[in-house]
Amino acid sequence: MIRVVIAEDQQMLRGAFASLLKFESDIEVVAEAPDGNQAWEAIQRHRPDVCVLDIEMPLVSGLELAERIRNAGLPCKIVIVTTFARPGYLQKSIDAQVDAYLLKDEPIDFLIESIRRVMNGERVISTDLAAALFMKEENPLSEREVEMLRLTKKGMSTDEISKALFLTKGTVRNYLSSAIQKLEAESRQQAVNIADEKGWL
Repeated sequence: MIRVVIAEDQQMLRGAFASLLKFESDIEVVAEAPDGNQAWEAIQRHRPDVCVLDIEMPLVSGLELAERIRNAGLPCKIVIVTTFARPGYLQKSIDAQVDAYLLKDEPIDFLIESIRRVMNGERVISTDLAAALFMKEENPLSEREVEMLRLTKKGMSTDEISKALFLTKGTVRNYLSSAIQKLEAESRQQAVNIADEKGWL
């Protein structure tokens, strides 16, 4: 039996996944979770063969959970499901060594087949997502500009960034201004959002 934990914050979708998987003679759903924290507890308790994780969940995201699973050395396979065909998300999933990355609008049979395929050591990516990866843009930002945007994303002000990195406020503003210009953004927050979506942060 392939033992599965499902983590999905939308109750209707989570219930649908679980109900349909239970019809399969070789798959057993051992736990369902509405957020990343409960999913982590279930994974530690049940030690499943496969974790089906929504990419955007409350408290701990699917990607953060994937990294936690890998860092803990747990052997379970990771299947990420998402509504978004974003190259940045896909790149982060590959970096987190997930085994499958699927769009939610795929047929349920594709999810079931993917669970079996990852158990056989294969990596599965939805076709539309694979196309998005090939269209991935080169990151125009320097390491310093990426660092500035990461700290901005954490909610740090120019003053806080300058103290943390031992730079003048003017230097910090220059790096942020350059990043905003390169990303054709109108504000530092918009620059953060663009860079984050493209997987550059």
